Amino acid sequence: MDASYGTGTQLVQHPAGHDGELRWAVEELRAGRWLATRTLLAGSWADRSVWTSRTQALGAVAARTDVLQYWAAEEPNGFGLVTLQARAAVEMALAAGQQQTNPLEASAREDVARAWCWRAASTLADDPVPWIGLLALAQLDPSQARPEHRVEAPDRMLPPGPWGLLDQARRTDPWNREAFHRMLRFLLVRGEGGSATEFLAAYLPAAPTGSPLHALPLYLHVERYHRAGRTERAALQWTNDESVRSTVLRAYEHWQARTSGVGRWPVVDESHLAHGLWATRQPLQAAEVFAALDPFVSSQPWMSLSDRPDDLIRQAVAQSFAATR
Repeated sequence: MDASYGTGTQLVQHPAGHDGELRWAVEELRAGRWLATRTLLAGSWADRSVWTSRTQALGAVAARTDVLQYWAAEEPNGFGLVTLQARAAVEMALAAGQQQTNPLEASAREDVARAWCWRAASTLADDPVPWIGLLALAQLDPSQARPEHRVEAPDRMLPPGPWGLLDQARRTDPWNREAFHRMLRFLLVRGEGGSATEFLAAYLPAAPTGSPLHALPLYLHVERYHRAGRTERAALQWTNDESVRSTVLRAYEHWQARTSGVGRWPVVDESHLAHGLWATRQPLQAAEVFAALDPFVSSQPWMSLSDRPDDLIRQAVAQSFAATR
């Protein structure tokens, strides 16, 4: 996107967002250099949430290069290397599965990714990432052919699914953001919108105050809007539906409370929140979130809500900041 804030600052898309240390490691990785990544991972291990988010960003970058092969050749037992290899393999498997152009290649990549996840699980004890990787791969099995994808749910209102994988991921990081996003994605891929709502209703009330998990309902609303075909009628859910407005305000209240030890939300979560506030006609609050985002932005939710996402975000930003003048 090339939109700009009211101040004229260009919006920047970057997988690291406001994480300066991660941005440096990402740029080094893109250039084929892995030393910064090794250093960053060693300093991230103590915080499983940070470890998870940073390995996700680095794994996505590594999946597009051969840098991990060079790292493995020079330092086969490098700390975090196997986790990143699992990350990259899962990324490639998901991409192949979504393209649906070569079923044999997609199946082979999925097998490779599973093997890497199991290897990573046996390499670093208490690493949630391998289980998150397996949970992510579950969306490639919407028929639930694998037994680990049809485990009985802890809540009788929820359908069978990869609940055991979710539990494993939560074992060392109970409120891991990505784990819950992956579970929600599995339910949505299966077309279980009602179950997705029940899932959030069952878990979110116990999530920590200020946690980015409280942005999850916003993703669900965007998904429903997107599946409705972006019709004028679908747009009314943002402007006229009081339950949607209440959901957005609850997320905003948690975002405001994030400084109480939770830290800042990922750019994509803040982007969903900024959109939700603007779309439900709360421009002052939206401007506050846009200001916090500065200068970063994510492609979502804008790409799911419009065929012209740049124009949509320009409109949202301009109208939000105009209300503050």
